[in-house]
Amino acid sequence: MKARKEVLEELHGTVAVELLNRIRNGEARPADMANAIKFLKDNGIEGLPIEGSPLGNLVNNMPFPTKDQLVGTKVPFS
Repeated sequence: MKARKEVLEELHGTVAVELLNRIRNGEARPADMANAIKFLKDNGIEGLPIEGSPLGNLVNNMPFPTKDQLVGTKVPFS
């Protein structure tokens, strides 16, 4: 039997709320975070690392090598 649209919409919303509550309450485990990321990706939600945004701050604090550190390596840098 095929689930009705209303049931699927409710399930979708419930999953979103549960994941968000776990993250907000600090109860999210690594698997919950991975599921939240997949949930967003599966629903076409993308983020851009804009300066001052949480994603932008995350990118700015990641230990990516600088251009000077890459000089002499075989990793292409553009």
